[in-house]
Amino acid sequence: MKRYNKLAVLALVVSMFNASCSKDFLDEVPPASFSTVGVLTSEAGFNNYMTALHQSARDEMTARDASTYFYIMQNGTDVASFGNVSATSNNYLTLLTPTASAVTQVWDWAYKEMLLRANTIIVYAQKPELNDIWSSESARNAIIAEAKFFRAYTYNMLANLYGGVPIVDTIYHSPKNDFVRATREEVLDFARQDLEYASQWLPATVVKEKEGRIVKAAADHLLSEVYISLNQFDKAITAANNVINSGLYQLMTTRFGSEKNLPGDVFSDLFRDGNQNRSSGNLESIYVWQFEDMTPGGQGASNGNNRLRNWGPWYERLRDPAGQSGMVVVDSLGRGTGQVRPTPYFLYQIWQSDWDNDMRNSRFNIRREFRFTNPASAYFGQVVTGPYTAEVDTMQNFYPQIRKIEGNIGTLTNTGTAWSGRTYQDFMVFRLAETYLLRAEAHFRNGSPDLAALDINKVRERANATPITAADVSIDYILDERARELITEEPRRRTLVRMGKLVERARTYSIRAVTRTSIAEFHRWWPIPQTAIDANTGRVLEQNPGY
Repeated sequence: MKRYNKLAVLALVVSMFNASCSKDFLDEVPPASFSTVGVLTSEAGFNNYMTALHQSARDEMTARDASTYFYIMQNGTDVASFGNVSATSNNYLTLLTPTASAVTQVWDWAYKEMLLRANTIIVYAQKPELNDIWSSESARNAIIAEAKFFRAYTYNMLANLYGGVPIVDTIYHSPKNDFVRATREEVLDFARQDLEYASQWLPATVVKEKEGRIVKAAADHLLSEVYISLNQFDKAITAANNVINSGLYQLMTTRFGSEKNLPGDVFSDLFRDGNQNRSSGNLESIYVWQFEDMTPGGQGASNGNNRLRNWGPWYERLRDPAGQSGMVVVDSLGRGTGQVRPTPYFLYQIWQSDWDNDMRNSRFNIRREFRFTNPASAYFGQVVTGPYTAEVDTMQNFYPQIRKIEGNIGTLTNTGTAWSGRTYQDFMVFRLAETYLLRAEAHFRNGSPDLAALDINKVRERANATPITAADVSIDYILDERARELITEEPRRRTLVRMGKLVERARTYSIRAVTRTSIAEFHRWWPIPQTAIDANTGRVLEQNPGY
């Protein structure tokens, strides 16, 4: 092996010597067809490159399962806590530090993947020497618009996690170590500009084969949220109107899709396998992450839609009353690990006034009854009433399951002995019900609680819930309604930060005493990663107060 390595090195040196005799040796254009320069030379190439940007966007959920990012957006809030008993996980003082993995990895994902890929498309698409590759000017503008949507999506996320961050709007060909933080308002305004461009040039619809690509309504939906953050409420209402009044979207009110002939209701239909895209008849979905089973670029054993894995109770740990194993993994329940444990506020309190009426609390949408699944147990098939003293941890292993997370769990992990816990279910990032709730918020903040109540009642009407009046509307009520409608879908932490309610509601509703007592006002913002501060040697990248 050593002799082989020496020969390989010698061959490399000889080839480099021979190549140095050619004037093309220092040509920096890589010959590989998969380089950026090689790919971004045709309209088809730009569309192929866009696929990589979509993959990065979906990686918001799939790529950081181990570092808890996607479900840390729920835990430590009013709707959920970490299911495990770890004091570190549930204590804000140890959960959020400048060296925490989630804090660093999300920053790196944003700057090294999302913004880099989006900026590459935007910069290259505007190169004058590429003017002739486009089928039309509108085709080029649509590609730029889609990249700008993702850039705005990323900056809106960063603004609601870290506050002010550096704005990077281009690509660099040499090292740069003197970034400075823009203010949060400047970051949001930058996102606003990108979204206004995106709204102008994105297509209204796409064909079935391109489901998942970004459409105009996605830009307008996000633009409504960004306008609210900038206190531009009239514009927020107009942006939401562009979606609601487009004639392309409607709240689903009749059964549809893959399980419409099985027991259920129209709300549960939204979340059954195959029902997330418009081709299924779902006219509510606006932006959907696409998942496929065990395909290149799709879902493998260690990625995919991880909501069931993280939100579902770790029921296979349950013991029966005799102290024996009471549960085994069954595909109808999936394999949860109890990382995200809903709070009593969500499971009980917000349903009290409409417990029997609100469709979102029906047995088709919240599984409140479990039965022992182990055929070897004497209690097989009987209702689990627990808690039992032999359980490992009742906080993590036994609680009502939100059924919108359930789906086809498909392929076994590579060990062949346990389910991966992930599903193939496509994930609705934006849907029309949230657009109504954004417009309701904008109306309320704009001094029109009567109009806000109308929008909230539009959502409640579909759920068969009791209508409210203008006097009932408040920011807290809107947050309650968002929880009822969007649990497991919205990034709850970012919503609470945006609406100025994180600390107050975590202190009020968290199930963990250590969370209620450890969270402080400065925890509204994540710390800037220490790795970013250390690498920025040309200027001081200021840390957020409190860290």
